[in-house]
Amino acid sequence: MSILIPCYNEENIIETAIKGMERIDYAAKEIFYINDGSQDGTMKILHNLLRLVPDTRKIENRLQFKKVKNFYKSTLYPNVYVIDKENGGKHDALNAGIEYSNNELVVTLDADSILADDALRVLNTEFQDNAVIAAGGMVHPLQGVSFNKKKVHRSLLVNHVIRFQIFEFIKGFYINRVSLAKLDALSVISGAFGIFNREILFQVNGYRKTLGEDIDITLKFQQYILKNPGKRMAFVPNAVCFTECPETWRDLFKQRVRWQKAFIDCIVHYFPMLIKTFLFRTVSFFMFIDSFILGTIAIYFTVFNIGYMLITNLDQAMNLMILYLLGVVSLNVIYSMFAVYLARYYEVRFEGKEKIRFAFTILLDLVVYRFVTLFFVLYGTVAYFVNSNDWNKVARTGRNYELEKDKGLVKVG
Repeated sequence: MSILIPCYNEENIIETAIKGMERIDYAAKEIFYINDGSQDGTMKILHNLLRLVPDTRKIENRLQFKKVKNFYKSTLYPNVYVIDKENGGKHDALNAGIEYSNNELVVTLDADSILADDALRVLNTEFQDNAVIAAGGMVHPLQGVSFNKKKVHRSLLVNHVIRFQIFEFIKGFYINRVSLAKLDALSVISGAFGIFNREILFQVNGYRKTLGEDIDITLKFQQYILKNPGKRMAFVPNAVCFTECPETWRDLFKQRVRWQKAFIDCIVHYFPMLIKTFLFRTVSFFMFIDSFILGTIAIYFTVFNIGYMLITNLDQAMNLMILYLLGVVSLNVIYSMFAVYLARYYEVRFEGKEKIRFAFTILLDLVVYRFVTLFFVLYGTVAYFVNSNDWNKVARTGRNYELEKDKGLVKVG
């Protein structure tokens, strides 16, 4: 496997990323840190921690990307390399990494992604099936996690922004991603942790410039599957990655607006495919009908109707709002309880006082966070048509996470 880690102004997290790579229990790997024209001390830190020397590698030039200024290899770690290139964006950095990689499978990680020790071995088992051409792993927030080689301990002694995301990831991955993968309907493999067949990445022309390169490349692979029946993508919940999440409402807002803009961009870009195939392809049906019509358009319809009745018929509007809230909360109670059950099945548990914090988080998720996420969808959709190219990078915390194996059970978040 070739592991690609795009880096742009990552001086606050890059040491943690390097420590995380040291922990991976998988020999057949090469690692590329791709410095995408960082304007901070990222490249200097890479030099200091990896003891880089110039190196050369022949590439095929099948993908387009900005000029590579230098290519280095580490003198401290075997098969660790650094690509120092001009700034072109995350998609551009990934295309460069694909070109310079040599292995059959390409793993894409964010600079703040930390893999569990056995994550690559678990994924490798999935790819013993030749029909599998891409897969995603489970992603958990890095904050609030302590672990050693055999066990993970989770704490909710974090702020509510992180608590909401912890539960949101449990719901989104263990229910949504697992279900969609079983129905051959995956529309997004998370950019924080994905794995792809390298040759097919070339065949689909790599990554394109967009705010959501992860959803875009997943849909490119779905187009490939449409032309090559029998191939499929998988979700592997036992292959786990931890990623640093936004810790403030401001940063969470920026991230989620960008995610929604990326979703709308892909709806626009892949609209012909979705319309032509939504009656006989599950991925098109769920993305167009469930995510777009019910998950976006219907929200505007509901808000408009309630707003209109608040002006024209206050009593009826209040009754409708109460009915709507009861329906939403009731359905989400069922959804949340099922998520908790699945989380326990995959050994994600909260013990002692953490159970009380978790229960309180679920309650607030039902009556508060659920409606905050609806606002993200409403705002992000409009924002796409106002400024579709604004990236809004989320700030790193600058926290120094401890990840060394020899420290036993250590707090990493």
